[in-house]
Amino acid sequence: MTDTDAPLWQPSAQRIADANLSAFIARYRPGADYAQLYDWSVTELQAFWRAVWEFCGIVHHTPPRAVLEDADRMPGARWFVGATLNFAENLLRWRDDHPALVFRDETGSRRELSHAELAAQVGALAAALRDFGVQPGDRVAGYLPNIPEAVVAMLAAASVGAIWSSCSPDFGARAVLDRFGQIAPKVVFVCGGYHYNGKAQDRRAAVAQILAGLPSTRHVVAVPYGPWRVESAPVALHDWDALLDAHAGAAPQFTPLPFDHPLYVLYSSGTTGVPKGIVHGAGGTLLQHQKEHVLHTDLKREDRLIYFTTTGWMMWNWLASALAVGCTLILYDGAPFVRPAELFDVAEQERVTVFGTSAKYLAAAEKAGVRPVRTHDLSALRTLLSTGSPLAPEGFDYVYRDVKADLLLASISGGTDICGCFIAANPIGPVYRGELQARALGMAVRVYDEAGRELIGEKGELVCVRPFPSMPVGFWNDPDGSRYRAAYFEKFPGAWCHGDYVALNARGGMVVYGRSDAVLNPGGVRIGTAELYREVERHPEVLEAVAVGHEVGDDVEVVLFVRLAPGVVLDEALQRRLRDAIRANVSPRHVPAHILAVPDIPRTISGKIAELAVREAIHGRPVKNLDALANPDAIDHFRGVL
Repeated sequence: MTDTDAPLWQPSAQRIADANLSAFIARYRPGADYAQLYDWSVTELQAFWRAVWEFCGIVHHTPPRAVLEDADRMPGARWFVGATLNFAENLLRWRDDHPALVFRDETGSRRELSHAELAAQVGALAAALRDFGVQPGDRVAGYLPNIPEAVVAMLAAASVGAIWSSCSPDFGARAVLDRFGQIAPKVVFVCGGYHYNGKAQDRRAAVAQILAGLPSTRHVVAVPYGPWRVESAPVALHDWDALLDAHAGAAPQFTPLPFDHPLYVLYSSGTTGVPKGIVHGAGGTLLQHQKEHVLHTDLKREDRLIYFTTTGWMMWNWLASALAVGCTLILYDGAPFVRPAELFDVAEQERVTVFGTSAKYLAAAEKAGVRPVRTHDLSALRTLLSTGSPLAPEGFDYVYRDVKADLLLASISGGTDICGCFIAANPIGPVYRGELQARALGMAVRVYDEAGRELIGEKGELVCVRPFPSMPVGFWNDPDGSRYRAAYFEKFPGAWCHGDYVALNARGGMVVYGRSDAVLNPGGVRIGTAELYREVERHPEVLEAVAVGHEVGDDVEVVLFVRLAPGVVLDEALQRRLRDAIRANVSPRHVPAHILAVPDIPRTISGKIAELAVREAIHGRPVKNLDALANPDAIDHFRGVL
């Protein structure tokens, strides 16, 4: 399962004593260790989630008459029945001068909003939305970078009970219309452009195309950012600053809503068709995020949290929810390597305590020679979070060797589907090389084989066998729930099948081997793509790789594509070294039949390698939704290569 049984890091006695999780245990399960707490949390669902509600101080208008009804239905369980609350009210419970948002971008700009200023802007904008006629259940959309105005707009929408959905401005117009076109937004927030990797990106033409394709929209709000201004729209166009000035002094008002009232529409990657609109409820999202922030991430009021994300990834929604803790969010917009150590520069300058990023970023930073332990003062930093794809064991080595030795490195895993985590940090437990620390509290995670038998220490499907509050309310335009049930509950009836290929060990740690639909299966021997990438990307000549199965008769052969470092040639010697490494350290069955160099590898807009798109391309089958790719031209490198 792991390379060593010795932990890479353990929390100090003081850190354990100070942890929110320790206080939670003392209050609800005195004397329990994490394993015992976890078992209680998934067997006594009502008691656990009631405890999270109380411990995190969920602000509500009407208390629930029942914590959980229809607990035997999966899907179909109902949480906190009868409760009313408002999501935005919970995030705006602090109204003082403590910094709420600090904005940084790659051009060097910096802005700051206190909790009081944030609440004032939300109050003004919510008043404007009410003037626009926005009602609970109406949709409000944002085509915005990771800027403070995006957070303000989301909170204003939530204040009045509208449903928020966002795309980052690196999405092309077609990709945005594939998403927003489904939900028919009444109000759309837009900006004219952004900077990325030292280049100005004028998006006004895309904005015009998007607005022309949204006949439902009645009001457009132009947000100032950089030198670009959206100056025309097919409907009423409002200037952000003028709108706030016109409603200045309006105190925040929060519409009480049922626990499962829709809050967000998030979207699947869309690489196999039009993206699914995944509807998340306000109460479930709030409770799940509060649990993850307070108990798993150990966030406190004095923390300063950054997560490198865009508004098109669910980690943006996760980041915003941390306002409920009263801490400071550091929002960054731009390229992570516009300067070699840009994100670590920001972390040092802003005294970041919790740093969130992706496994791909950490791998790229290592290959770029970024060594913050030698160049940066990261004395404030105590936790580093990694998600998006599996963090290889070498990634753990890099962090503890070259970033900081005394640090909780938490590789976490979940997804857009649940807007949260199945596997999370344990701030009072050790970190083992290549291993995700623990199953998240309240999430009854198991590993099943193809026949639905539970596995320990073997690879299989990640499933969740009991309900949890952040299960989606449903899919958009799926009135009978058939598409929703088909997506998660058909493979193992009564259990959520997440689509991750994983293993759980005896101490409760987990390893993620990749997406189960991308598992390589030559000769009937299954292996996750992450295992192959780990071995290949050890070689300095290889920047990144993608591996897929090529159908040959009734079997498949492994085909490996590599993007090489500048100046490197894929000669016979390099191919031999790669094959020898895979044979020795992965499996002789998975030695690639073909190794080919490509100049680029297709990625989804959220940055994940599009393995299924590559698989379709090499077989000459159509890639159904190129607009779901951040770099759709890259797929051309894979057509007709075999």
